[in-house]
Amino acid sequence: MDISTTTDVPPSASPPSLAERKRAARGATRPGDRIFLGLSRGSGILLLVIMAAIAVFLTYRASLAISRDHGNFLTTFEWNTNLNPPVFGIAVLAFGTIVSSVIAMAIAVPIAVAIALFLTHYAPRRLSGPIAYVIDLLAAVPSIVYGLWGALILVPHLRGLYGWLDTYFGWTGILGWEEGAPRTMLAVGILLAIMILPIITNVSREVFRQVPRMHEEAALALGATRWEVIRMSVLPFGRSGVISASMLGLGRALGETMAVATVLSPDYDIHASLLNPGGGTFAQNIASKFGEATEQGRDALIASGLVLFVITLLVNGAARAIIARRKEYSGANA
Repeated sequence: MDISTTTDVPPSASPPSLAERKRAARGATRPGDRIFLGLSRGSGILLLVIMAAIAVFLTYRASLAISRDHGNFLTTFEWNTNLNPPVFGIAVLAFGTIVSSVIAMAIAVPIAVAIALFLTHYAPRRLSGPIAYVIDLLAAVPSIVYGLWGALILVPHLRGLYGWLDTYFGWTGILGWEEGAPRTMLAVGILLAIMILPIITNVSREVFRQVPRMHEEAALALGATRWEVIRMSVLPFGRSGVISASMLGLGRALGETMAVATVLSPDYDIHASLLNPGGGTFAQNIASKFGEATEQGRDALIASGLVLFVITLLVNGAARAIIARRKEYSGANA
């Protein structure tokens, strides 16, 4: 007997269009989500407005100063805003700012990364906790305290180091010493390295803690040593984070004021040796001269601040470009 059953299958409904899905999503959005979206968007716009206002203010006041400058603003080695017409330039300040920051980064970054690796992969937990706590406290020490410590403790004890550097590396010219006071760019760089060390260490430590455990276990399963695990798994994963931490530290080094003003013996000349007193930085020059400057002098200091502002933006932009280029090699994408 032939039995056949017929089932009425309703026609399949067509999927909703993109516009319909968007309308449904907007209708399902809760009031709290809309408020949070508005606050987030407003905060971003407000930040851009503030940055633009700062740039406009600095540019306007700087243009007033540069228009009255009788010297070359970029290459003049003199800073005398009380003359008529005034003569001032940023050559020495730019050189000192960049050199002291480079010295600080060269000293601080390797030590900070080594400390972060030690705390996350070598030190026992009962030891890593107290060390991390002390490093966090160092990040909270005010700049003037670092400056006083540098002037009273660090600088007097640098004579032995300067003598050793002059004996073995004085032939380079960069590390020659003429027995002067150790209030030099090298002293500033060492002090800045101590100041930015906690920032780079803390951020790097948190980045290394985020390394997927499977990456490390896979390397160990292949017979890698602990150092090989760090080299193949931890450092590639945390490269972008270390760069970001370094840029945070560099930002503080570029803009540090009171500590540099306390340690450095400034002048407006570029010295070939890092061990001879003299030089200056943008922030130190602004802090030391702003209180007693005339209206014309303040405009000149604001012009130098504009240059520091531009340098900071360029550094941050370069850091983002480096991170974007290296992103495909990060272990986070594995």
